[in-house]
Amino acid sequence: QVQLVESGGGLVQAGGSLRLSCAASGNIFSSNTMGWYRQAPGKQRELVAVISNGGYTNYDDSVKGRFTISRDNAKNTVYLQMNSLKPEDTAVYYCNFFERGTGNRYWGQGTQVTVSS
Repeated sequence: QVQLVESGGGLVQAGGSLRLSCAASGNIFSSNTMGWYRQAPGKQRELVAVISNGGYTNYDDSVKGRFTISRDNAKNTVYLQMNSLKPEDTAVYYCNFFERGTGNRYWGQGTQVTVSS
């Protein structure tokens, strides 16, 4: 089992910045991908950005150039730096941990990000 603890959400004006953090603990396999998904009211959960333990990244087109994902493997922590935030970025952001060897997937409790216009 893997536990995920998120932090860093909040309310910000359009054009502002926020930084999300997610720390993983428990039985952690070294071959994994961590990342962020988001879900806005009435919409499906969607990928925002992911990063492998080797540093490979993937971003949704809507956040490219504005968001940066990074991780500290020694701390089993993933970060999402969100700049130039837009009202359409408003959603609950969920941390995700995927074990590539077993296919197990774990979710954080979610953190609210609200961008006012």
